[in-house]
Amino acid sequence: MKEFKILSLMLVPNSGQYVVFLEEVDGARMVPIWIGVYEGNAILLQLQGEVMPRPMTHDLMINLTRVLGVEIERVVVNDLVDNTYYAVIEATFEGQHLSIDARPSDSMALAVRAGVPIYVHERVLEKGVAVLKPITEDELSSFKEELKKMRPEDFFRERGEEGGAAGETEA
Repeated sequence: MKEFKILSLMLVPNSGQYVVFLEEVDGARMVPIWIGVYEGNAILLQLQGEVMPRPMTHDLMINLTRVLGVEIERVVVNDLVDNTYYAVIEATFEGQHLSIDARPSDSMALAVRAGVPIYVHERVLEKGVAVLKPITEDELSSFKEELKKMRPEDFFRERGEEGGAAGETEA
């Protein structure tokens, strides 16, 4: 597994989706993951330091884990099946290791709130979803402009993958 961090989020116009860009820590790869607008907003609000007057869903989940004594250790984007990303939240409770199935978007929203690292499993990277990270801001801007014109399935088609959308589905 390799550690990644959130490089940026981009709202894709007229799609109701965000693309979250995960950047490899101490590496040259970037993984774009299409996520829903609500989860994207939850991640963005936290990254911007916005404080809502009442707890949002992911804030409530963090509050519950703390009250119940569950310690979130990290989140892992652990698989890509039929162009759908999968993740787990790894935690401990009373000395017992927990691995909780979750969507990557919810996992990332919790990770930014809990201040825990995000990892991407090597098998996800081997499936060809990682792209070399742009070196300059101009290259990153150009890449984002290209993504605005694509649907998730177009991204995978251009990379030689067949199938449906490269994002999250309700599984």
